[in-house]
Amino acid sequence: MAQAHAKPKGRVLIIAGSDSGGGAGIQADIKTVTALGGYAMTAITAVTVQNTLGVTGVHAVPVDIVKAQIEVVMGDLGADTWKLGMLGSADHVRTVLDAWHAFGAGVPIVLDPVMIAKGGASLLAQDAIEVIREQLVPVAAIVTPNAPEAEALTGVEVRDLDGQMNAAEILVEQLGAYSALVKGGHIEGEIVRDVLLTREGYRVFETPRIDTRATHGTGCTLASAIAAYNAQGTDIPNSVEKGRAYLMESIRNAPGFGQGHQPLGHAWPCKLA
Repeated sequence: MAQAHAKPKGRVLIIAGSDSGGGAGIQADIKTVTALGGYAMTAITAVTVQNTLGVTGVHAVPVDIVKAQIEVVMGDLGADTWKLGMLGSADHVRTVLDAWHAFGAGVPIVLDPVMIAKGGASLLAQDAIEVIREQLVPVAAIVTPNAPEAEALTGVEVRDLDGQMNAAEILVEQLGAYSALVKGGHIEGEIVRDVLLTREGYRVFETPRIDTRATHGTGCTLASAIAAYNAQGTDIPNSVEKGRAYLMESIRNAPGFGQGHQPLGHAWPCKLA
C-alpha cells in the first residue's frame, strides 16, 4: 500500500508588479520564496520599466487578466499563503479581494501596501489607499507598511517608535488586521526598529543600520520571506523574525550591481547548501 503523504506546504501566490531591473517586485519575490525553499507562483498586476535609478514607466495589466491568473493558479496548484505587493489602482485592489473571496478564502494574506518606489515614483493611485484601508487590511494576516505607508493608511505621524506603535495599534485594533509590522527603515537613527503587533501584544525588533546602497526591494523581500515561512507552517511572529534575519543577510550579500539603489543578494542561502 502506498504511504499517505501530508498536504504539501510552501506554496506562495504572489500578486504584484514586475520589476525589469530584477531588484524588487515579482522578481525579488520569486527569488526570495525560492531561496527559502518555497514554491512561488504569480499573478502580475503591472509591468514596470525600471532599474536601480528609478521607474520610468508603468503598464497596468487589465483586471480581468489579473483575476484569470489567480483563478487558474488556485484551481490547479493551490496556495498556502498569498503575498500582495504592488496593486496599482482601486480596481486592481477590488479585483484581488474578490478573487480571494472566490478562490482563496481562508488562505493567509501577507499584505505589503506598496505605494512609492525606492526612487520616489508613485506606484499606487490615491483612491486605492482607501480601498486597501477599508477592505483589504481587515482580511490580512499581516500588513507590512514602512513609515510613509503607515502614515497614509492610518493618518498618524510615524517618525519614531511611539508613532510606529500608534500606527500598528490602528491597523490591528481599528482597521482589523490580524497583525501589523510597521517598519522603521525610513526613520533616522543608527538602530532600525520594526514594530510587530499581534493580538497577543507588541514585539520590537532592533537591528544596527547597515551603511549600504543595497536597499532596492527590501520591503518586497521581507514580505515575501514572511510569506514563504508562513506557507511552510511557521506562525506570523516567528515568520517575521526569520524573515528579518534573511533580509539582513541578503543586504550583506548584495552583488553591488547598478548606479542607484542597488539590489539584494537573495540567493545567499544557496551558498550554504
